[in-house]
Amino acid sequence: MLGVLRKGGRMICSLLTQAPFPLAYCSSPSSIYEAKPSGYLPRFSSGFLCPISCSAIRALCSKSGKVGGMASSLQNQGSITYLTQREAAEIDEILMGPLGFSVDQLMELAGLSVATSMAEVYKPSEYNRVLAICGPGNNGGDGLVAARHLYHFGYKPFVCYPKRTSKPLYSGLVTQLESLSIPFLSVDELPVDWSNDFDILVDAMFGFSFHGAPRPPFDNLIEKLVHLNNYKQRQQKSPVIVSVDIPSGWHVEEGDVNGEGIKPDMLVSLTAPKLCAKKFSGPHHFLGGRFVPPSIAEKYKLHLPPYPGTSMCVRIGKPPQIDISALRENYMSPDFLQEQVEADPIDQFRKWFDDAVAAGLKEPNAMALSTTGKDGKPSSRMVLLKSVDKDGFVWYTNYESRKARELSENSHASLLFYWDGLNRQVRVEGSVQKVSDDESEQYFHSRPRGSQIGAIVSKQSTIVPGRHVLHQLYKELEEKYSDGSLIPKPKHWGGYRLQPERFEFWQGQQSRLHDRLQYSPQEINGKQSWRIDRLAP
Repeated sequence: MLGVLRKGGRMICSLLTQAPFPLAYCSSPSSIYEAKPSGYLPRFSSGFLCPISCSAIRALCSKSGKVGGMASSLQNQGSITYLTQREAAEIDEILMGPLGFSVDQLMELAGLSVATSMAEVYKPSEYNRVLAICGPGNNGGDGLVAARHLYHFGYKPFVCYPKRTSKPLYSGLVTQLESLSIPFLSVDELPVDWSNDFDILVDAMFGFSFHGAPRPPFDNLIEKLVHLNNYKQRQQKSPVIVSVDIPSGWHVEEGDVNGEGIKPDMLVSLTAPKLCAKKFSGPHHFLGGRFVPPSIAEKYKLHLPPYPGTSMCVRIGKPPQIDISALRENYMSPDFLQEQVEADPIDQFRKWFDDAVAAGLKEPNAMALSTTGKDGKPSSRMVLLKSVDKDGFVWYTNYESRKARELSENSHASLLFYWDGLNRQVRVEGSVQKVSDDESEQYFHSRPRGSQIGAIVSKQSTIVPGRHVLHQLYKELEEKYSDGSLIPKPKHWGGYRLQPERFEFWQGQQSRLHDRLQYSPQEINGKQSWRIDRLAP
């Protein structure tokens, strides 16, 4: 729905708004293509200001609460609606007319959608250098906006914008990029071999409204992108190509007609995929745009995938087959030095825990609890930390569960916290004891009434015939206590406290040279303290 006059419509899955707005916004394809360059503005130094860390952007991209995850995907591509050029144009006209959205709104959302889709797959720790090749129209504007967001996501963008548009909107976008010291490269300043200087190439030259053969210098730029496909066929190192809505030079409905066009690694469709997207064979197809109003969806019988949570984008189709052995992350973290940490590991834990909360990570109190019974066979499961103080770490559970049985046989256990967005984990080892009945009672009645009933219903770790049994028991108890009377804590439910005997704080670093600081108890002059040692990664 976006963009009849643009390479990719004007939609983007937006965190900022879910209200409908228009798609296309250019007057005529020919006038856009033939726009005269306004003269090159002075190019700023290639030095970059320090961008915001990229760890937090993951929640923006698609996490629906999960940090570091991929956007939800619509597995059945056949159920997706693909737009013809006429349909895309009509939708744009409706959105731009009665709904009253402005060009700059749509361009901002489109560019943000492109940037967040890229951040889903290509992490800045490995794909840092980005060249955005921008055309003279709205598709080029999307590329300019995407470059700005990529800078703030932690990438190092460069921009090639050979046919500048003199309208205030575009001039403002250029000024915004120059204020960040993002380099603008003329065609003559581009390196001969792009494979050595860039990790990602953003194709934001022409959209689905373009007709005819590209004129200079865009014909040569497209040829350069095509040439990179030959590198890939020869299994040579080559930057990935990301096309905005439609690969430049493709027919909007028939695709790469002669088979000699750009073959992008990622396609970011906007509003809804255009018919040519059916011919896209790259590994990553994303959709951006969350503002299509019901009236338009019904009129054009649009079937679009649901966006998870507050996600800006959604994957279309199955993700590519992954070589598990090739999955790796080259961590980039600040220094973690012994002289900078707290002397007490509980204080250091609180410091890191507060960082995880401030970063907006989902369930930062989630921890893996590992126990071992008398048979020596370990088992692990995720539980939630409910309090921490100088006496230890507390969680609550069923005293008749497997973990409870193993703790009764062997009171030694370990906890593991993992905060992906911060490249950190904390291991805690120690002995476990039950908390007092009063403490368990007090916490039990602080829980939502539904959780209190659930604790009574569930005979944890026992075999049940099916969910219907649990639902029936829950319904009966819900009715029993519907008058708001006190729900009694079951005797088989309560808390445990792990009293720490050893800590390890881990922080990921480049080239697997991770930081590992271990706290172990020691006695000095009759006083107990903690010894801090650095462990080899």
